[in-house]
Formats: sequence, structure tokens, C-alpha cells
Amino acid sequence: MEELIVKENNQKRLDSYVTDKLSKLSRTTAQRLIEDGKILVNGKKQKASYKPEEGDVISIEIPEAKDVELKAQEIPVPVVYEDNDIIVVNKPKGMVVHPANGNPDGTLVNAILAMCKDSLSGIGGEIRPGIVHRLDKDTSGLLIVAKNDEAHMNMSKQIQERKVTKKYIALVRGVVAEDEATIDLPIARSTKDRKKMAVDPKGKNAVTHFKVLKRYDNYTLLELKIDTGRTHQIRVHMSYIGHPVVGDEVYSNGKNEFGVQGQMLHARYLQFKHPITGKELSLEAPIPEYFEDVLEKLKNREIDKKWNQLKLNCM
Repeated sequence: MEELIVKENNQKRLDSYVTDKLSKLSRTTAQRLIEDGKILVNGKKQKASYKPEEGDVISIEIPEAKDVELKAQEIPVPVVYEDNDIIVVNKPKGMVVHPANGNPDGTLVNAILAMCKDSLSGIGGEIRPGIVHRLDKDTSGLLIVAKNDEAHMNMSKQIQERKVTKKYIALVRGVVAEDEATIDLPIARSTKDRKKMAVDPKGKNAVTHFKVLKRYDNYTLLELKIDTGRTHQIRVHMSYIGHPVVGDEVYSNGKNEFGVQGQMLHARYLQFKHPITGKELSLEAPIPEYFEDVLEKLKNREIDKKWNQLKLNCM
């Protein structure tokens, strides 16, 4: 049990105040502890939005880590970077990150348990196999795993404070007109289908930047950078502006001439500070072979020169 005594009035929410004082806690973890009644103000449960006042006594109970029944499985996953604190893997397309109903094993978590044995972070009362952020099942690419609590908390904080640069590459349907643009549209769970997300004025802020790498007949290859990490963010935004990701079976019909199942979206680049040493890390994952095969098939259908000439003629 830890105690914090508020020495002056402030305008910060309870969850923010606690994470500022206890760097080992992420804001998400603090919110969960508040909801579970593990963080009390003057012995009483408060909402995360409560603003502590001078003289308030905040008690914090951080449950001890406990084992969960997860099976370690020897599943090959490419490692891009590894040291004593973190491991960054190149998640294959089609691999689920966490075990769940319908996917009890064969997930990235099962693979990580076999790779790292007992060297993974345990946070907020349960052993979490270090997963700092997620990728959708059919999105391939870079994913950070923390080997200890300090690394996990620091990486979570960097992500929340938008200090981690994430770049993706995607093949989308249609010819995108703008060379570069920003999509700034809030996202929330769909009111029509709870399994989907949707652009919604009442949703959470979501910002996606993109630039065109190549244009093809009926397709565009994009590099995308996200400032926020909403569920299905890139897929929702691109579908909303009329250029769904090729193969996406949720936000379009998924049918395509290449026979690709699942979205052609790859988390290619990450830049962040090492959670312990503070060293700047820039990591890149090569484009998957199936993705390269599709681009090879499109080689003779590039239209960038024609497109640039068309733009000049319209000026």
C-alpha cells in the first residue's frame, strides 16, 4: 500500500495525478485500479475524473502479480531487436496477438512466452506477457514487447504521450488524388455493428497522415503515420474517404484480383526512446513476401507519370 498526500489544489484528474507521482504506473493501469477500488481518496472510491484537493490522502494498492494459464508454444516469429528490457518482433499476417475465444493458442503471446520464458513484465495484478501495443490479426509488422515492469510502464507512457513514431505501408483501392494529406476524424464503436469501428463526431480523437508512394491503375501504395492508436484506425479512415485497404473484409467486401485475404497493411517503422537507457531507436521491418508479390504484379500498371501530366494540364 502506498499513500500520497496532496499538498496543494491542482487541476489534474485523479488518474493523471497518480501517474505523475508514480512513474511505474501507466494511465490505463491507474484507471483500472481506480475502477477496481484499489485507488481511494480519503478512504473512498472516486472517479478517474475527480480532481484531488489540498489535504486529500490517496491510497494506492497495487496487487501482486499472479500467474495466468497461458501455454508457451514454439512458433517462429522474426525478432528485429532484443536486449534485456525489450524485444521487438515482426508479427506475421494472420497471427492473433492475444489468446481469446476462438483463438486459445497459436497467438503471438504463446510464441513470446516460449521465446522469453520468465522474462516478461507483470503489471496490475496479472502476468501480462509484455505486450505494449497491438496489431490486428491480418496487420503484419513491428510490435514491442516489454521484459520487465519498468520497461512496460515507460513504453506505455511514451505511446500515450505520442512520443512513439509509427509508420505503416498499405495498398488501397482507387487512385488517391492528394500527394499528402491528413485525416482528422474521431472514431467510436459502430452503433450498427458492435464488432466494427466508425467515424463518429462523438468518438475519440483520431489523426492519420498519409503520403502517396506510388499510383497504379485502380490502386495506390501509401505510407501512413498515426498520431493516435484507435482500434482499426487506418482501416476506418481509409474506408471513410473511399479508399479502403485492399483485402479488408470488415470495412469493404475484401474481394480483390490478387486473392489476398485480410488487409494489406504492414507496420513497417517504429521510432522511440529505449525505456531504460533513453537511447533513440529506429527500427524497420521488411515488407512481407506476399505484399511484394502483389507490388510486382502491379509494376506494369504504374500511372504516376500520367497522373502528374494530368495534374499539370489541369492547372
